Amino acid sequence: MSGTRRQAPNDPGRKDRILDATLEVVARDGVHGTTHRRIAAAAEVPLGSMTYYFDGMSDLLAQAFARLADTMSLQYRRMLEDAADTAEAETAVVDLICGQAYATHRELTLIFEMYAYANHHPEVRSTMHTWLLRSRESLGLHFPEHVCRALDALVEGWPMHRSFDDAPLDRDLVAATVHAVVTGLGGAAPAGRA
Repeated sequence: MSGTRRQAPNDPGRKDRILDATLEVVARDGVHGTTHRRIAAAAEVPLGSMTYYFDGMSDLLAQAFARLADTMSLQYRRMLEDAADTAEAETAVVDLICGQAYATHRELTLIFEMYAYANHHPEVRSTMHTWLLRSRESLGLHFPEHVCRALDALVEGWPMHRSFDDAPLDRDLVAATVHAVVTGLGGAAPAGRA
């Protein structure tokens, strides 16, 4: 029976490799320089795989950015879950801002690309919104909502500034700022939330 039915792929990891390769190409060439051909070459898959798994470049980018957001949200969450109290949670926030464990240069490049693409792509905009809510939820393990909003703005914004600044980030300044935000805006989360 000749068919239009798709058979199970003989390379079950191919879709994941394509998504990973998409992020690599975006990090290297930007969204504007990302093509099916470059992704296929980076993933070492036939060019036809692009249309087998994805409904065009827009769908491919949306799924790749969703993968990035999920991965980074999990890292963010783990760092805050490991904190035993408010002081450790503040240290975790400082690590999110200063450390390379959360936002490497490559990841910051991808975040820049995702922010720009989200301005013109509703699905990626929704991914960004969900990511923002997940970040605040993670911070909410230790802090009240209004403090979470302020801290998340620091976590997202300061590393972006760092990537364009010639001077190294002053960890003591970051720690003092985080502490000032936490204490100045109301401290720890209400009992039962942490």
